[in-house]
Amino acid sequence: MTLELRFFANFRETVGQKTLERDYPDGTTVGDVLTDLADEYGLDLFEDGDLRSQLSVMKNGTDVVHIDGVDTRLADGDTLSVFPPVAGGSDAVTAEG
Repeated sequence: MTLELRFFANFRETVGQKTLERDYPDGTTVGDVLTDLADEYGLDLFEDGDLRSQLSVMKNGTDVVHIDGVDTRLADGDTLSVFPPVAGGSDAVTAEG
């Protein structure tokens, strides 16, 4: 299945582009995609196995916390948008390195 991944603010800078299209196997979850992105780009997206509370991750315009969080299943053609925190602070999400 093909997903469109969208990045905003400092995530866009880290990834180097606004959108990516990626192929994933059927049954892929939001957590699977975010783990891949965290590994590839050094993004600190998780805290104690769940999304960092400051993040906003949207599946087709709906925040995944209102679906099944990191266990939200994705389907062919879905758009996953990743927004960093609006305000900074000691808990801000950053790219490592």
